[in-house]
Amino acid sequence: MAQIRESISINQIDRSKCYFNPGCAMSAYKPEVPELLWKLLQDNFGNVKFHSICCRHDPHLPEGATVINNCAGCDRRFRSLYNGINTISIWEVLDGIEGLALPDHSGLTVSVHDSCGYRHKPQVHAAIRSLLRKMHIEIVESEFSGTKSVCCGDNFYGYVPNAQVETRIRERAEQFPCENVVVTCIGCVRAMTSGGKNPLYLPDLLLNRVSESMPDTLDEYHSKLNSYIKAH
Repeated sequence: MAQIRESISINQIDRSKCYFNPGCAMSAYKPEVPELLWKLLQDNFGNVKFHSICCRHDPHLPEGATVINNCAGCDRRFRSLYNGINTISIWEVLDGIEGLALPDHSGLTVSVHDSCGYRHKPQVHAAIRSLLRKMHIEIVESEFSGTKSVCCGDNFYGYVPNAQVETRIRERAEQFPCENVVVTCIGCVRAMTSGGKNPLYLPDLLLNRVSESMPDTLDEYHSKLNSYIKAH
């Protein structure tokens, strides 16, 4: 099992220093979704502030601040690169809100691709599955899930030829027993699309939105991300 890392607990969050950062990929590819999730947090969790500085840059946050994130890469960078910053996934926060109104997706059966960056956080895996079940979604687990999850293949980009990356992506996609695969990462949306699966982006499910497939090539996707990162 991977080394387990804890999130800050919800009752330890200093609400005066609580921020939601949607991350570069969601902001670039689904620009309307960050504000919708932020409103969901404000309406049900409290006065959460919006934070849009990329995790690769100095966040300019006070010591003791908590960043609510949806991206495993953001979680890791905010937690490890900057002193005094706590992190928790938005999935843990939303799952912890008693009585949160969620859409009904009865009849939907899915597998779940756990982001490799969250492999060491089983509390995130549990929260994601709890939210899915609250939306009446049936889950069929794959062999490599949770703390045993493996990368969708996108992290190999830039280290090996793109053709090898795409081969790895197809291999990963074939490991899921269901056609529908729930993902929490935009890169994984692209990977599952390329691998022949139907990716369902968890924020879209929570907001009762249609999840779009990702037609971008690897180069197009990473070029857009890099442009957004440089600007934020």
